Amino acid sequence: MSGLARSRVFWASIVLVLIASVVPLWASAYILGVLTLAYYFGVFSMSWDLLFGFAGEVNFGPTFLIGLGAYTTAILDNSFNLPLPVCILAGALAAVIGGMLLAMPALRLRGPYFGLVTLVAVLLLQNAIVIFAGVTGGEIGMTVPNVLSIDARVNYWYALGFLIVCAILLYGLSRSAIGLILQASGQDAVEAAALGFNVTKHKLAAFAISALFSGVAGSLLVLYQGAASVGAVIDIALGVQIIISAVLGGRRTILGAALGAVLLIVGAEFLRPLGQWNTVVVSALALAVIIFFPGGLLGAALRAREEG
Repeated sequence: MSGLARSRVFWASIVLVLIASVVPLWASAYILGVLTLAYYFGVFSMSWDLLFGFAGEVNFGPTFLIGLGAYTTAILDNSFNLPLPVCILAGALAAVIGGMLLAMPALRLRGPYFGLVTLVAVLLLQNAIVIFAGVTGGEIGMTVPNVLSIDARVNYWYALGFLIVCAILLYGLSRSAIGLILQASGQDAVEAAALGFNVTKHKLAAFAISALFSGVAGSLLVLYQGAASVGAVIDIALGVQIIISAVLGGRRTILGAALGAVLLIVGAEFLRPLGQWNTVVVSALALAVIIFFPGGLLGAALRAREEG
């Protein structure tokens, strides 16, 4: 606890949470909507950072897990009108089961093949949604009749609260013995195994945890938006955005991934008046940060503190 009290990251996080807590007092529904979306993407990015930053496995298809959770929730809500907590739990379970079925054979592969398998999984899920259009709505998507709330402030509090809970759990996990083992496995799996650690088991655990948070966040996202579609929760471009957010904020920091997602989403919305130049400017800025600050924004700040 004493080490936590002396941590600048801890106090900076507290300040950011306090600032985020007073935003609904003055912000419009439009601003709250942008931040709500950014907070869910923050959870996506933190979940991805746990798997890549610590376990060392590049997941090129984070939207596979998100899509499983999102579409499971949407189908149950649309077709069976089940209570929302049941739909969310089912979405989380679908993401974990699907993630495990994907990870168990994929983790046996070496090099870039794990990443390629996760990328192919996204394409398969997209095709499955189109093929079973009678259930999923196909390319058009499907509406969700029961949403979390129609009040922008309530939706904002749901997203912020979920982001804070996920940040605490994932950050705590990354600093635990499991996190250290994952980090050792990601840097040198052979040496970690020689020390007696079950590398595969810990990486599977990391994938399951990443799938759990991604699935719940995907479920909450469709219940916030009121619709599920390939473009909204499964598109490969969304996966790229999640990866960029995590790297932009800082690999192996967890909290930096959330920061990167918020900055990327808010920045893109702020530059929307630029039209097609919007994506170019945001991508160029993100690329510049990644090139000149390989450790990300939070990583650069922590390194500057150590050097100071």
